Amino acid sequence: MAGLMLTSTLMTATTGWASAGQQTPVTGPPPGTSAWRGDTETGRKLPDPARSTPAEVHDFLTALTGRQLDGLIERHPLVLGNLDGAPIPVRYAANARALAEAHAGEQERAADHRLSGQERDRAAERAERYRGLLTSGRQILAFDPRGRGQVAEVFGDLGAARHVAVVVPGSDIDLDTFDRSHNPYGTPAGMARSLARATDGQTAVVAWVGYTTPVGLGPDAATGRLAEAGAPRLRRFVEGLAATGLPRPSVFCHSYGSVVCGLAAADLRMSDLVVLGSPGMRAADVASLGTSARVWATRSAGDWIGKVPHLRLFELGHGTDPTASGFGARPIPAQRVSGHSDYFAPGTDALAAFAAIAEGRTS
Repeated sequence: MAGLMLTSTLMTATTGWASAGQQTPVTGPPPGTSAWRGDTETGRKLPDPARSTPAEVHDFLTALTGRQLDGLIERHPLVLGNLDGAPIPVRYAANARALAEAHAGEQERAADHRLSGQERDRAAERAERYRGLLTSGRQILAFDPRGRGQVAEVFGDLGAARHVAVVVPGSDIDLDTFDRSHNPYGTPAGMARSLARATDGQTAVVAWVGYTTPVGLGPDAATGRLAEAGAPRLRRFVEGLAATGLPRPSVFCHSYGSVVCGLAAADLRMSDLVVLGSPGMRAADVASLGTSARVWATRSAGDWIGKVPHLRLFELGHGTDPTASGFGARPIPAQRVSGHSDYFAPGTDALAAFAAIAEGRTS
């Protein structure tokens, strides 16, 4: 009976999410890995994307000549662009090539009258999305077209940054919703762009959509299944940043993204962990996260996620409210935040605090 009551409460309390089916998480190495493993052009066995550590990847690639790297970018852009530990400029170049190839492929599909009208329309939409990511000046650190699509983008100069931040989004985020003019601060690109602009110019911010997020309200949003698939991907991504010599990042986790961060926390090389609009982190308190990073939490009074019961029964629910005093997180003000998607809006007290954390200006 208690389980039924909790299920009913969770499903009815989260107004704003529409019912949706379960998602299949994208896991494993990127497309093209088999061809990468069989490549002998460098005269050496290439690091295995599934088994080599980011540090091993970095050491191998930095020992290659520029010509050898250019060859790998040409032959294996999807692998190299998603290879954690690869030098940042190499990933940018590889992803630009992968996006250009994907854009050309979708344009062909959009003009192929053997496909249905719906398929052609969808191809045209994807081609436009890829074209947008190819806009001059964009710094794409990861691109994976599988499933609903995954992407990571850098705002600021990552190579020269004194401080680094990573934004981990929540539900309903994928390649199509990564960036948009409507409700921009509810998107990872909008959050990261706003945070980068609020800092001192020496902080680079990464918008990371590297896991399959829940869509709408349903088992995916109420359980940790997708977060469990995403947590190792977040850990490896952050390890890849460290392998290139970057400082430990502050990690900002919005909504369901805080579930991912909670499960990854014990092995995340980070300076600060910030959760906002969180349904819970699958942890009873800060000590249970197993991290030495400073942990911060905030939720505005107008955030609908405050209506979600912070309970956990078997796999349903995400546990203690991180903003509760007993959880032990450091509080962040959010009096000027209007709702669930506005924590990074310019002029809010939350954004000012986020910038101070990202810059290491807090005690």
